[in-house]
Amino acid sequence: MEFIKTTLKDATLIKPRIFQDNRGFFMESYSKKLFEANGITANFVQDNHSLSAEKGVLRGLHFQAPPFAQAKLVRVTRGKVYDVIIDLHKNSETFGKWEGFELSAQNFQMLFVPKGFAHGFITLEDNTEFQYKCDEYYSKESEGGIIWNDPDLNINWNFENPILSDKDKLLPKFKDFESPF
Repeated sequence: MEFIKTTLKDATLIKPRIFQDNRGFFMESYSKKLFEANGITANFVQDNHSLSAEKGVLRGLHFQAPPFAQAKLVRVTRGKVYDVIIDLHKNSETFGKWEGFELSAQNFQMLFVPKGFAHGFITLEDNTEFQYKCDEYYSKESEGGIIWNDPDLNINWNFENPILSDKDKLLPKFKDFESPF
């Protein structure tokens, strides 16, 4: 595996080694030993899997506040997404900065999202499946988010009218957000 540091502190893009032939492919998607050797010490306790039936489904921008903050290892197993992370650490030099990545079943890339980051993605193909590991259990009381089209963040989703949940339509703006990190 190749571990590539992003512009945001502790976030890492991971390119696994893929072994392909006429039968298909094999890849190692997680190795505690390799991840720890590259500075990722998350103890994953929960796996999640979502299906977005249509192109243009936007999920996010979500996070969990302490004491249930989550680090995530995310990947796409069918289809393609544009995946966005935002540093929410108020004392970080990259606070409020975002970075985006194309993750797909074709490129096999994974993204490690550290605790204290908001995360979201938009599907770029129909029937996209998104899977992720979390190092903390979900807690409804600790969930939070920021509106996807916040003008101060100015994220280029490259999509005009995404399909959103009712909950995601009501998320606050970044300027109204008080970071718990």
